[in-house]
Amino acid sequence: MGTPQRVLLAPWALLAVVALQLAGASHVIHWSLEAEAAPPPSVPASIVSPLLKTGYHFQPPRNWINDPNAPMYYKGWYHLFYQYNPKGAVWGNIVWAHSVSRDLINWIALEPAIYPSIPSDQFGCWSGSATLLPDGTPAITYTGISRSDINYQVQNVAFPKNASDPLLREWVKPAELNPIAVPEGGINATQFRDPTTAWYADGHWRMLVGGVRGGARGLAFVYRSRDFRRWRRARKPLHSAATGMWECPDFFPVSGAGLENGLDTSEAGPKYVLKNSLDLTRYDYYTVGSYDRRRDRYVPDDPAGDERRRRYDYGNFYASKTFYDPAKRRRVLLGWANESDSVPDDKAKGWAGIHAIPRKIWLDPSGKQLLQWPVEEVEKLRGKPVSVAGKVVKPGQHFEVTGLATYQADVEVSFEVSSLDRAEPFDAAYANDAQKLCGVKGADAKGGVGPFGLWVLASADLQEKTAVFFRVFKDGYGKPKVLMCTDPTKSSLSPDLYKPTFAGFVDTDISSGKITLRSLIDRSVVESFGAGGRTCILSRVYPSIAVGKDAHLYVFNNGEADIKVSHLTAWEMKKPLMNGA
Repeated sequence: MGTPQRVLLAPWALLAVVALQLAGASHVIHWSLEAEAAPPPSVPASIVSPLLKTGYHFQPPRNWINDPNAPMYYKGWYHLFYQYNPKGAVWGNIVWAHSVSRDLINWIALEPAIYPSIPSDQFGCWSGSATLLPDGTPAITYTGISRSDINYQVQNVAFPKNASDPLLREWVKPAELNPIAVPEGGINATQFRDPTTAWYADGHWRMLVGGVRGGARGLAFVYRSRDFRRWRRARKPLHSAATGMWECPDFFPVSGAGLENGLDTSEAGPKYVLKNSLDLTRYDYYTVGSYDRRRDRYVPDDPAGDERRRRYDYGNFYASKTFYDPAKRRRVLLGWANESDSVPDDKAKGWAGIHAIPRKIWLDPSGKQLLQWPVEEVEKLRGKPVSVAGKVVKPGQHFEVTGLATYQADVEVSFEVSSLDRAEPFDAAYANDAQKLCGVKGADAKGGVGPFGLWVLASADLQEKTAVFFRVFKDGYGKPKVLMCTDPTKSSLSPDLYKPTFAGFVDTDISSGKITLRSLIDRSVVESFGAGGRTCILSRVYPSIAVGKDAHLYVFNNGEADIKVSHLTAWEMKKPLMNGA
């Protein structure tokens, strides 16, 4: 390793630190980064390039991060706690790192908030949630590891040492209360974790804890309390399904169909969302349904449907958490995206894991699924724009969007298909496996209507390119069926990378031929939103040529029907004030 180098803060960053210190934040972290070292011979130099480290997604300067924990809005500040290894770029030594923000985009790091310090978390502080009590005081519930031999999991509670501190810098774990829930009554102690934000109804608080029964049936245990201090498990779970272990459950009310305002977790909603992270597949799934407060039971609107049908994101997105933002009356979703290179690569880079851009979520007009869109604050980072309008892309053609740096960009485009007559017949064998269909019919596989979309992080000679595209089929009744894919199979010339195609079907009416796409491009991540946020796909890529100023952006059409770019605007994206922890 070279001589440690201090990070020099730009004037605006210094002002932010001063502002925090004026607010009483004496423990702002000033990171000292080590000089870049040569990678081990087995790791390509391109993998450790600083140009692959994200510019505007949440990411600490170094080391491992995973689940977002206990996001909340408190006394004018957004708080983000998250799983963090202060000692390396692999999972382990987990503490709750803590960052604060005024706008969900510009973040300032504080000292870790929760770390092993009591018998019931002495071997680890895993994921959890935050709840605001009636007097406005926040409480954190989280999973602690009390035995290291089998990762014995219990639930704990912590309260702020000084609730008048808007930065919530110190937390206490009352010895007389912890643990508040233990795996008794036949619960698998190694699969009992991740308490949710609690909600209050009929004189009791309720929270959920994820688990499994019989090794195969995932479920959400219900715990009740009158005072948020002593908890008892309900006889029956809120809901269960034969899906395998449920991690990081989340349960919240939503407003009526098509209404964008969010609801506090304790408010009664016309509909509810139950989400679970499946340890078996490493994806986040959700259903929309009804909640019986008297019986503490949840019933999906389509109880006969597949519990794994709908996902927040059809790409690299896991262990997500939502919170209600009272400042803007919205529900906000945060999620973790792991790396898709190797562990030796991560060690050589010195960092692993990012968070997706926070998303506003609400129920779509049909009432059947959620819509997701990047929070409006990210648009503050938009810089130089370039626009294209009314351009027709003939079959087999493409064109480059020039005039801006596209390795860190926000792209919004509206497509119009000239005719759906050439849409390919849909093979019903892929009805429940969009990802497999995308693997068979990727971006370079010629089609009828599509594939059409964007090549992002592409090299000038197109040796490297990541495709984000649509493809339209016709089902057995002649109805259009839209597939959205991210195809990174040609994203990098670096060897030994995991480059899976990701895909989801888009529940949208394309009979007019119109469909929209938005892609947030950030060096080693491509986060895309199809048809106004009906289908979302996040993918990690590691180009070796198409990095920095050598990254290009194209619109392409590999179908047989003309595609019109009704309107496209691409913005260069600036770096936020201080990104990460």
